[in-house]
Amino acid sequence: MGQPTPATDDGWWRSAVIYQVYVRSFADGDGDGTGDLAGVRARLPYLAELGVDALWFNPWYRSPMKDGGYDVADYRAIDPAFGTLAEAEKLIAEARELGIRTIVDIVPNHVSDQHPWFRAALAGGPERELFHFRPGRGDHGELPPNDWTSEFGGPAWTRLPDGDWYLHLFAPEQPDLNWAHPAVRQEHEDILRFWFDRGVAGVRIDSAALLAKDPGLPDFTEGRDPHPYVDRDELHDVYRAWRAVADEYGAVFVGEVWLPDTERFARYLRPDELHTAFNFSFMTCPWDASRLRRSIDDTLAEHAPVGAPATWVLCNHDVTRTVTRYGRADTGFDFATKAFGTPTDLALGTRRARAAALLSLALPGAVYVYQGEELGLPEADIPLDRIEDPMHARSGGTDPGRDGCRVPLPWAADEPHAGFGGEPWLPQPDGWAVYAADRQAEDPGSVLSLYRAAVRLRPEFGDGPLTWLPAPDGVLAFARADALCVVNLADAPVGLPAHSALLLASGPLDAAGRLPADTAVWLRT
Repeated sequence: MGQPTPATDDGWWRSAVIYQVYVRSFADGDGDGTGDLAGVRARLPYLAELGVDALWFNPWYRSPMKDGGYDVADYRAIDPAFGTLAEAEKLIAEARELGIRTIVDIVPNHVSDQHPWFRAALAGGPERELFHFRPGRGDHGELPPNDWTSEFGGPAWTRLPDGDWYLHLFAPEQPDLNWAHPAVRQEHEDILRFWFDRGVAGVRIDSAALLAKDPGLPDFTEGRDPHPYVDRDELHDVYRAWRAVADEYGAVFVGEVWLPDTERFARYLRPDELHTAFNFSFMTCPWDASRLRRSIDDTLAEHAPVGAPATWVLCNHDVTRTVTRYGRADTGFDFATKAFGTPTDLALGTRRARAAALLSLALPGAVYVYQGEELGLPEADIPLDRIEDPMHARSGGTDPGRDGCRVPLPWAADEPHAGFGGEPWLPQPDGWAVYAADRQAEDPGSVLSLYRAAVRLRPEFGDGPLTWLPAPDGVLAFARADALCVVNLADAPVGLPAHSALLLASGPLDAAGRLPADTAVWLRT
C-alpha cells in the first residue's frame, strides 16, 4: 500500500469528543450476530451526525477472544469475525473524510497464548526470554514462583507440563511480556508505526502502568515501595520512546492509568510522554455534589503542572452503565467487582445520566462517550449460561462480569434484534427496542437528541478555564467563556443565575422557571 499522509496534531485532542466503539456489539454488517467493521462503516453517518471528533476502537485484532479481544494473537491482522485489514483501512479513510479520526487500542502488558512468540516459547525456544518463565517454589516446584494474584482472581501463575510457571496478571490465556527485553520494545514501536502508517491518529494504551516488573519478582507486600509491578520508574523510558514515534506522525496517546497518587499519575503526562490519560475518579464518583466538585478540582489540579488536558468519562466497556449506576441509592463504586448492589430506579438513573452528560461535556478537556450512552442504555442482566466475561468464571461466580454493558446496540425499533443484524452474540433484554436509535432520532426529548445538541453547543464553553460560581448546597455551578453550567444534585428545585439565554437543559424547568432536582442546564451569560 502507499504511505498515507500522516495525521496532523493540531491540538484537536485537547477538547475532543471521542466515541468508544466496542466493535463486537456496535453493528452487525453481515448478519452473523457479531458486530464488525462493515457495520461500523454503515453507521458512520450516524456518528458524524452525533458530532464526535474521533472513534476509539477496542481491540479489533486477530484474537481467540478469551477476554473480549484483549488477548491479541496478531497486531497486524483484523480478527476475521470483524473483517479484514483492507476494510479497516477503508474505515479509517472514510471516517477521516467525515472529519472523524481513529484511535486504536494497544495492549502492551500481555499477548494471547496463541501469539507466535508464546507458542514458540512453549516449544522451548529462546522466545521464553520474552515472557516471565520461572521455576516453582516448594520441594518439587509445585508452588507458584511468588504470591501475586491475577486481576481476574486466582493466582497470577500457570504451571506447564515441563514444570515451569509463566506469569499472567490477567487470564492464563494472556501471558505477560518481559518489557526488560529489547525485542519486546522494538516490536511495539514497529506496531505503532504500522497503524500510524495507515492513518490512525492516536492510540489508547491498556493497563498502561503495569508493564514493568521487578526483575526479582518478589512476593507482594502491602505498602512495598517501589511496587513490584505497578507504576515502576523504568516504565517511563518506554513511553518516552513511544512519544518519539508518535511525534513523527502527529499522533496522540491516551493511557489507562489507575493510580491513587496524583503526583505519580501526572508523571505519565509530562511533555515527552503521554498526551492524556483516563480520569477514573470522576467516573467512579457517586451522585454527590461535594464529591463531584472535589473530583473535578483534583483532576484539574493534577493535570495543571504538566499542561495536559483532563479527560472525562461516565462509563466504558468495563463499568456498569451510567443509567443503572445513578439509579441506585448506593452509588459507591466497588473496585473489586465494578458492580453496584442496590435495586435500580431507571427513571431516576436516566434523569441523573442526562444531567451528568451535560456536566461532563461542559468541563475543560476531552470527553469520552461509550457506545450506547447516547441512547441512555441501562445495564443488562445476562443469563448465567450466556456470560462470556472471564471475570465471572475466575471469581467463582461472585463477580457478575462486564457483559451487561456490552450488549449489542438497538438501531431500529421495528426490525429483528432491534436492527443490530443477526441474532446477537449476547442476548438483548426484552424491551431493548424502546431505546432504538431510529426512534430516538425523531424525538426531540430523547437522550440521543440531548447528546447531539450538547456536542453541537459545546463550543459555547470555549477553551478557557473553569470558574466556580456561588451556589446552594447540592448544586454545582461554573462558568467558562460566555457560558454557564448549573447542575442540581439537591432534593429541591433551585433558581437559575442571571443569564441572557437558555442554551440547553437535560430536562424541563418547573412552572416557576426553576431547575428541578437531578437536572442540568447550560446558559449564556
